[in-house]
Amino acid sequence: MMPVATISSKGQITLPSRLRKKLGIRPHDAVVIEATADAIVIRRPRDFFELKGFLGNALPEAEERQGLLRAAAARSRGKSR
Repeated sequence: MMPVATISSKGQITLPSRLRKKLGIRPHDAVVIEATADAIVIRRPRDFFELKGFLGNALPEAEERQGLLRAAAARSRGKSR
């Protein structure tokens, strides 16, 4: 039997526990919601940058990536000593 969810008066749904467990979705996890021609798809983000804007305004993606690379390199240098 397919899991069924009901939409609340506020437009909210609760994902059935069986699906949350199967996908490893826990409270406060972010999910990506996409609309296709006849369906709504809810999935885990594939890439950190799909969460763009989730925490508010951010630097452009290229700058964010460069900053992450610099921080990772600096951390790596610190651990090798």
